[in-house]
Amino acid sequence: MSELKRRPLPHDFHPPVAEFTVVSEEVEPGGRLGSEQVYSGGNRSPQLRWEGAPAGTRSYAVTCYDPDAPTGSGFWHWVLFDIPASVTELPAGAGSGDMKGLPEGAVHVRNDYGTRDFGGAAPPPGDGSHRYVFTVYAVDQEKLGPDEDASPAVVGFNLRFHATGRAQLIGEYEVPA
Repeated sequence: MSELKRRPLPHDFHPPVAEFTVVSEEVEPGGRLGSEQVYSGGNRSPQLRWEGAPAGTRSYAVTCYDPDAPTGSGFWHWVLFDIPASVTELPAGAGSGDMKGLPEGAVHVRNDYGTRDFGGAAPPPGDGSHRYVFTVYAVDQEKLGPDEDASPAVVGFNLRFHATGRAQLIGEYEVPA
């Protein structure tokens, strides 16, 4: 196993919570992301559907994170929260900056590209396969707390204390040298 594969995921540092399931029609667990989820391709967030969240879930958050980015701190591709508890699916492209396909009240914060949307995979050529971790968090309150000007770190801090469940789906992508 390469050194890249041993880098921790952001929720590895959070307390254990209930697990539930997230699936996608576009991302196979451990499979290669499609061109639609690549920054130079479609740059489109994948369809996601989840089920089995713990009782008492009052909202959801969705993130996409690359722990293998050569930054020392990974790379946040998507951070979305305050998704109503009645919503259990996001259509493909819901992460676009125009907010189409998102439920009213959902909040995007800036990703590490500096935009409030989904930013697709873009590992450096020859850097090996990177993991793209799509995580759905079940949250114990309707509003997580931060606003759209928060950083991904502040959202993660709040999720550390308010997530009651977590589901993840990991896809991979690599650009040859």
